[in-house]
Amino acid sequence: MDYSLYLVTERYDYSQEHFLEIVEEACQAGVTVVQLREKTATTRAFYELALKVKKITEAYKIPLIINDRLDICLAVEADGLHIGDDELPVAVCRKLLGPDKILGVSAKTIARSQEACDAGADYLGVGAMFPTQTKATPVTSFATLTEISKAVFLPVVAIGGIKETNLNQFQNMGIQGICMVSEIMQAKDVAAKVRQLKSNIQELLG
Repeated sequence: MDYSLYLVTERYDYSQEHFLEIVEEACQAGVTVVQLREKTATTRAFYELALKVKKITEAYKIPLIINDRLDICLAVEADGLHIGDDELPVAVCRKLLGPDKILGVSAKTIARSQEACDAGADYLGVGAMFPTQTKATPVTSFATLTEISKAVFLPVVAIGGIKETNLNQFQNMGIQGICMVSEIMQAKDVAAKVRQLKSNIQELLG
C-alpha cells in the first residue's frame, strides 16, 4: 500500500459541499490515502459524511481510513481504521475488523510501536512532529521518529504540523509517508498543492 501522501481531513468552518469538493480535488490530484477525522460530529452525521467521502475515494481507488470510530468504519465498509491511545486496544480492533481491513495506530514511543506491531497494526502514525492547531498533543522528536522506524517492520508515517516548507527535514528518517492536514485542506489551490507535495515527497522518500 502507498502511504506516501496521506490526507487527514479537518472540517474547519467549511460547508459540507465545499469540504467534499476539497477531498475530491485532493484525490484527483494524487493523495494516496484519505483519513476521515470527525472529532465533534454526531454518530449519524459522521456516518452520512463517511458514505459521501467513500463514494469519492472509491471513484479514485484510494483507501478510506476512518479515524477512531470502529463502528463507523464497519458501518460504511471503509478500507480501514486509525486509532490513538484512548480507543479500544489494538488487538480488540483487529479482531473486530477482521484480517482484511487496514489498521493504523498512533505511536509516540518505541514501546507503543512494538505493542501495536504485535497486536496486528498495519502501519504507525508518529507525531505530532511540529506544533499543530488541529490536535493538542506534545511534539515528538525526530530522534524518536527515526528510532521507531528502525525498531518496527511496519510502515511509519509522520504527522502533525507538516508543511511543504518543513518537508526537507524528513530526509533519511526511514519513513514511508507524510500525513498532511491544513497544508491541503486550507490550500488556495488544492490540486496544485497536492501535485507539488506529491513531487516533493516522491523525491524525499526515493
